[in-house]
Amino acid sequence: MELRTLRYFVAVAEELHFGRAAARLHMSQPPLSRAIKRLETEAGALLFNRSSAGVTLTPVGEVLLDEARTLLDQADRARVRVAVAAGTATITVGILGDSSDRGVTRLARTYHRRHPRIETRIRDMNLTDPTCGLHAGMVDVALTRGPFDETGLTVHHLRADPVGALLRTDDPLARRDSLKLADLDGRRWFRFPEGTDPLWQSYWNGGQPREGPVVRAVQECRQAVLWNGTVGMTLLDHEPDEGLTVVPLIDMPASRVLAAWREGDTNPLVRSFVEIAIAAYRA
Repeated sequence: MELRTLRYFVAVAEELHFGRAAARLHMSQPPLSRAIKRLETEAGALLFNRSSAGVTLTPVGEVLLDEARTLLDQADRARVRVAVAAGTATITVGILGDSSDRGVTRLARTYHRRHPRIETRIRDMNLTDPTCGLHAGMVDVALTRGPFDETGLTVHHLRADPVGALLRTDDPLARRDSLKLADLDGRRWFRFPEGTDPLWQSYWNGGQPREGPVVRAVQECRQAVLWNGTVGMTLLDHEPDEGLTVVPLIDMPASRVLAAWREGDTNPLVRSFVEIAIAAYRA
């Protein structure tokens, strides 16, 4: 049995839908169906019950699923060990936002301890691409914030952080204990360049179109407020620069910290990264 065919089988077994499995594998459905039929011929038994109600595993299919997962895990571990021995094992991580976050620090420490011979390359990304270059193949996994278009990606929620309005200290609203988005109506906001993910843009602009200076990085956001009296949103626990104040926004949903990677990516280093990230951010 070829490993590739076993990966096809596991995808169908987990999705219980040939169309969704094909999309996950980035292939069309006919060759996937043919591969599963060949696998059934090799096994000498049906692996799936197919009916108008859907797809289910047969008892033989359930046995093969356990064995296939074990074989694929062993193959992934072998691939990593060989890459380590050859000095070619690397993982590229995109980070959007504060790389000094305690969750990031715990993750880095634990990941290095578990994979001491793996080279981890870090790309510190600006605010124009919340996927940190995943779609472009620039990184293997991203530590980022939502919301954004998740098409073709797998996303795991790690934490939620409250947000506030970033204001100049001499702004009359800076003396308030809390604000609502309506309190900022009519003000100039910092905004992101044309072509930025619309879900991302909408969240950080409070759900409506805004006018104001275009920014690409966190420091540019702060400078836009400091120099121009622009307003915008930031994380509530971020220490503002001198001359700036953060006031809680009580009607804005929290900003979600996410781990994201490409759908169907079987790299065991990515899987290990996500498992460690979940524990690090939970702590």
